[in-house]
Amino acid sequence: MALNKPFMLSALTLLVGSSVVFNAAAAATEVKLRVLETSDLHTNIMDYNYYADTVDPTIGLARTASLVKAARASATNSVLVDNGDLLQGSPMGDYVAHHGIDKGDIHPVYKAMNQLGYAVGNIGNHEFNYGLEFLQQSLAGAKFPYINANVYCDADECWDGKKRGDHLFTPYLIKPTKVVDEAGQEHTLNIGYIGFVPPQIMLWDKQNLRDKVRADSILTTAQKLVPEMKAKGADIIIAVPHSGIGSSENPGDPNAENAVYALTRVDGINAILFGHSHSIFPDPRYKDLPNTDIAKGLMNGIPAVMPGRWGDNMGQVDFTLALEDGKWRVVDAIAKSVPIYDGAAHQSLVAADEQVHQAVAKEHQGTIDFMSRPIGRASGDMYSFLSQVQDDPTVQIVADAQHIKVAQMLPMELSNLPVLSAAAPFKAGARQTSASDANQYIEVSKGLLTFKNAADLYLFPNTLVAVKVTGAELKDWLECSANQFNQIDPNSGAPQPLINFNHPTYNFDVIDGVSYRIDITQPSKFDDNCQVVNPNASRITKLSYQSGDGHMFTGKALDAMEFIVATNNYRAFGGKFAGTGADHVVMELPDTNRKALVDYISMMSQADGHGGFKATVRPEADYNWDFVDIHSATPLDIRFSTQDSAKAESFIKANHRRPMTKIGVKDNGFAEYRIDLSGK
Repeated sequence: MALNKPFMLSALTLLVGSSVVFNAAAAATEVKLRVLETSDLHTNIMDYNYYADTVDPTIGLARTASLVKAARASATNSVLVDNGDLLQGSPMGDYVAHHGIDKGDIHPVYKAMNQLGYAVGNIGNHEFNYGLEFLQQSLAGAKFPYINANVYCDADECWDGKKRGDHLFTPYLIKPTKVVDEAGQEHTLNIGYIGFVPPQIMLWDKQNLRDKVRADSILTTAQKLVPEMKAKGADIIIAVPHSGIGSSENPGDPNAENAVYALTRVDGINAILFGHSHSIFPDPRYKDLPNTDIAKGLMNGIPAVMPGRWGDNMGQVDFTLALEDGKWRVVDAIAKSVPIYDGAAHQSLVAADEQVHQAVAKEHQGTIDFMSRPIGRASGDMYSFLSQVQDDPTVQIVADAQHIKVAQMLPMELSNLPVLSAAAPFKAGARQTSASDANQYIEVSKGLLTFKNAADLYLFPNTLVAVKVTGAELKDWLECSANQFNQIDPNSGAPQPLINFNHPTYNFDVIDGVSYRIDITQPSKFDDNCQVVNPNASRITKLSYQSGDGHMFTGKALDAMEFIVATNNYRAFGGKFAGTGADHVVMELPDTNRKALVDYISMMSQADGHGGFKATVRPEADYNWDFVDIHSATPLDIRFSTQDSAKAESFIKANHRRPMTKIGVKDNGFAEYRIDLSGK
């Protein structure tokens, strides 16, 4: 029997007399390849909560790095990629952006990541938040290459000699990588990497990107470039899109922000390591996604992984590859997300990596000092434990700050229009899927307020924007926000969850300056993407506006009115909610929403010039919204979850508007409450 070398003997090798019979599959050259991923770190390098000034074992690249090193140690062949959203999203990111990057300095994210030997990094949408110059300065410190395929230069000249129409970044890489097969023989595997970012960056960061770059479709760019990569010799292709799963019903939308499901159908892609949505895949919540194998992490047969956010998980794809007739073929693959913390057991699963700690020690201390600057005083606590179920002081203070700043800056021709303000709870327990989510609440206690408190109250460096809307558009804006709530059956005594976790909390806008009630026994008019699903549905009732002279506007009179709504650039230019989109924008301010908040707190606190304050800001919700009472002959069991802590429990007892009863603690560490909406 003639054999091709090298070959492998397996447990299936049989001795038959003096002959040796080989299993055909075992004789093929096989390589095990492990692909590891970090994503959405948002400058959470340290395992540290800067808002609480304490070590946090549920987050941080310092912890993920230990997972990476352990995963490498147990694999013959491995590569590591990062999916993006590195430069913004934590106090350390704000600290570095505030101070800038001096020539020769390295951004702390790269001081840490350079310790880990990344093969490649992808550009996320938040990389653009501080402008192109800051991005270029930051990337200069990375000791690994960057890719992005769908962002192009759109100026006469961009950086590094790029001209209009050129890719702003290297669109893809084909990296010859040494691998060792199961028989110990070395081969060269040409691994192709291609990265993408949502084209919506042109809306979200319009001020930084307008007339400088353009962003094309993720899907159409992949359909164009993946065959090119194969033609240039890529043995396998790993897509690294900074994009969520997206629609399985309409995966062909070329403008989709979330396009991973569509990418699984692009011929030639062998794995997708994705992010952006801050969720975890594979996960049982996606068990009903068509053609999805949760056990193996396959979507339409393609291994795919999304490792949460802030370093709370590491993505891992394990390939078995076979070399046949000079070509590599995927024999098997399995994807999984590996956590750094066990939320059910309240137990850390890995220690922090000291190399990473030491790499950013200087910036870590600088961030702590940066966050301690005093800006004012508050007369009451601002906790977001109830922000999903009633009007809330953490949302109210942001709305008040935005309202004052926009009203001050409105041009004369718009000054006759009523000014409203839209704000959402950014930190309200996230999706309640991992242990770190239980820490994701705003916890600003009364007394001295510092910059870290302002950063806690407003997480993102968004800029302040005003849109002009009609009353009818305003109602639909609120209708989409109300999709945060599940429809409640008034005739069922079974437990019914109040919160719809498919609807992100940052899309639960409360619009201050009007009053309204939400009828959750009715179906939602919109889905979580503000697409109409029930055209005749209406949850928003008793919507009214009272003018300064006391006149009350409701119904058709209100529908016909025009309003100015203060919001942020993501919401204003996103075009998702009714009344938003570029054609509705009437004013763009250079101020960040957080700066407006800092200014408001300082103004209300009245600095005395000696390091103290003469007054306090009063963070009290005005309760301009509530639920419609549910009158039912059946005792209802409506439930929501929030942080399980003595602080949360005390705050709820003192501040609940509806009767609330704690009924236990869930497996994920959250406290579960029953809320009485009967109005009795």
